[in-house]
Amino acid sequence: MEKAIAAPTPQLKRQHRKNRMRKATPYLLLLPSIIMIVAFLFYPMATVFYYSFQHYDISAPFYDGFAGISNYVDIFTKDKLFYSSLLNTFKWVISEVGLQLIIGLMFALLLNEKFRFRGLARTITFLPWAISGVLTSVMWMLMYNEHIGVFNDILMRVGLIEKNISFLSSTNQAFMSVIIAELWRGIPFFAVTLLAGLQNIPEELYEAAKVDGATRLDELKSITLPQLKNTIVLTTLLRIVWEFNNVDLLYNLTGGGPANSTMTYAMYIAKTAVKGSNFGYGSALTAIGFMILTVVAFLYLKFSKYNEEA
Repeated sequence: MEKAIAAPTPQLKRQHRKNRMRKATPYLLLLPSIIMIVAFLFYPMATVFYYSFQHYDISAPFYDGFAGISNYVDIFTKDKLFYSSLLNTFKWVISEVGLQLIIGLMFALLLNEKFRFRGLARTITFLPWAISGVLTSVMWMLMYNEHIGVFNDILMRVGLIEKNISFLSSTNQAFMSVIIAELWRGIPFFAVTLLAGLQNIPEELYEAAKVDGATRLDELKSITLPQLKNTIVLTTLLRIVWEFNNVDLLYNLTGGGPANSTMTYAMYIAKTAVKGSNFGYGSALTAIGFMILTVVAFLYLKFSKYNEEA
């Protein structure tokens, strides 16, 4: 004969409720963050991919509707500006990130030394990063101006040029001119973040190296750079993503010209989707850019061995 199962007592029921609430509490605390991530990250991404398969052009509303993969086919088979803008973007990202990293590291090493007015020097170094993109664009536009710009005045005074140069209107000088302007704004990012990394390196390592007779170059190669490895990898990746999507300075200084010589991929998307109102084609370009960045980030982290011991 089977034994009757005793009904749970009120104390046991309360204990069960407490256990369930204790298990659910972490998920309830995470719920607002999950909702925010879905609303502001995954939903916009899903919307972009959805529109990339649509004909959605405000200038031609009668042709709107499902497009299949035709937007992608047109991009890869008919769109020459897609390839030229992508090439400009690779040149832009490699030159910007590489130079910003090297010069920013030099500034960080200098600012890590003890000297008079070091605090003031650190503040001045950080200033370009704190200035808005629009203000930076106006400032450099004035300095590059063919008639009143300071660069033409200096070059004329030292005898390097005989007549004023139109830096932003020449296909030979426009790209280099915007690279210099962006360097001015981007170097402080590396200088400040690498300086923070330098201050976390134990001083005992340098003292031990000095006892062993190491030079400053030996210290840089054997201590500083290995200790900064993760900081360099992470900041470089962030900067690659930033520069790939950079629009404001390029748009304000050249608008992608002259003759599309400074037209980067992000600017091409902005001109197609925002200015040209062709949201379907622009979404397809955006989706391709997203996939390129995802692959680059994955390969970069894999081959740089981020967060792994050297």
